[in-house]
Amino acid sequence: MPETPLADWLALREAVDHAARSVSLTRVLAEALPGTRPLRILDLGTGTGSNIRYLSARLPSPQSWCAVDRDPTLLARLPKGVATRCLELGALDVPGLFDGVHLVTASALLDLVSEGWIARLARHCRDAGAAALFALNYDGRSTCSPPDADDEFVREHFNRHQRSSDKGFGLAAGPQAADDAAESFGACGYRVRRERSDWQLSPDMADLQTALIEGWAHAAREIMPRETARIDSWLARRIAHVRARRSRIQVGHQDLVAVPTCR
Repeated sequence: MPETPLADWLALREAVDHAARSVSLTRVLAEALPGTRPLRILDLGTGTGSNIRYLSARLPSPQSWCAVDRDPTLLARLPKGVATRCLELGALDVPGLFDGVHLVTASALLDLVSEGWIARLARHCRDAGAAALFALNYDGRSTCSPPDADDEFVREHFNRHQRSSDKGFGLAAGPQAADDAAESFGACGYRVRRERSDWQLSPDMADLQTALIEGWAHAAREIMPRETARIDSWLARRIAHVRARRSRIQVGHQDLVAVPTCR
């Protein structure tokens, strides 16, 4: 996670998140959802509601949303009419949370949780008969232009940092998250489809690029503190490219949709 305050980071990334998402998988989901109305949708790790803003205009109406996050200050930013629950989701064993839900969804969440957590989530979705859509799961890929000799060094250690973190869900799946989700939902009898949803950051996205690069450097320093000088030097060179409006960055993500076969 970048050092930028979370609410600011979420605001910076929302437009590029929406542009990156798989339109075709969203359509697959919309066509697979039941005819029951209103659709009951559970959004996990809601933040300030970016996923709700994206999907609400693209799924059948009417809809009834329940937004779940552990941060009440983020949930307070959601519009009236969206039900909210301030919960720690580490165990996923909140009574009634999945009852009657038609769709379980999240954005930029699965790479932060554990393989075991994803498997439990798949079982909860199966037991509820709910479809699932998980967007923008980081898959470990990134490229920067102009290239730098230490880009790969920083990327490797950022990925190591992500796999070594535990945000209350167990050791993070990191770049393996989409693979883990495909396996877990497949084992629970779902039809699973995946597509890339890569960020494409152009030179005019200087604030987002800066926050991203600083976050990569911060994570790499935590993993390799003996290489702080090397990482700081890389950071200075990359920021210089951003300020000169010549930096382009691609970050690899995947979207995943899972539809119950029993429906």
